[in-house]
Amino acid sequence: MTTTANKPAAIAAAYFSPTGGTRKAALMLAEALAGIVPLTEIDLSVPDLKGQTFAKADVIVVAVPVFGGRVPAFALKQLAALQGQGARAVALVAYGNRAYEDALLELSDCLTSQGFQVIAAAAVLAEHSMLRSVAAGRPNADDQKQLAVFAAHITSKLQTEAAPLTTIPGNRPYKDWQPMPVLPQVSESCTSCGLCAATCPTQAIPGSQPQTTDAQKCILCLRCTVVCPQQARSLPPQAQAMIAQKLAPIKDLYKSNEFFC
Repeated sequence: MTTTANKPAAIAAAYFSPTGGTRKAALMLAEALAGIVPLTEIDLSVPDLKGQTFAKADVIVVAVPVFGGRVPAFALKQLAALQGQGARAVALVAYGNRAYEDALLELSDCLTSQGFQVIAAAAVLAEHSMLRSVAAGRPNADDQKQLAVFAAHITSKLQTEAAPLTTIPGNRPYKDWQPMPVLPQVSESCTSCGLCAATCPTQAIPGSQPQTTDAQKCILCLRCTVVCPQQARSLPPQAQAMIAQKLAPIKDLYKSNEFFC
């Protein structure tokens, strides 16, 4: 690929987006950056993700959801398939209004280790995957406007040498976090269509027994709950109640998106 006046030769949006909000944010930003430049989508949830190598003239938006203030371990594993070779990267984390803590720093560190130059970063609100009434509908039209302004700042930075960011919120070592020890429950309305099994990023749902879930593989990303046409899969009521209680103080007090460039 070639470039003129430091403009990107191609733009990619790579995302791990189990319930859709992270992809939505990633594309809002990537499309604003792309203009007439070709845009490629890379779905990090694909189990057999093929390795891809980028050129220095390329720009990639990499977006992941925040799980307990961290980047999901599965997403980090998938990102190993992307080799930067000096390409510019924008790190984006989507979080459900609680906090993104060390996730943005962790994502940026991961991308740097993969050979990318992280020139910008953002933390964007997205509908909470476990309690959909929190940050419902986010990112929305207003978020899209903010991301378009951010894209303009990034574009201006690309006209220069686009020095990597030196300060990103977060701590090292990253916070310790363990997933909730629960599994999605399956109701009698399940028709065994197998869609949940076919789309599970970690292949935790056997195609021959879609009413079951492998506890050793499930990361509680909840994709199965949003793709099921019968709404037969859901977070157990006790877990829902615990999450609702935890998020009650911030349910109606929305935080701001944060941008770093």
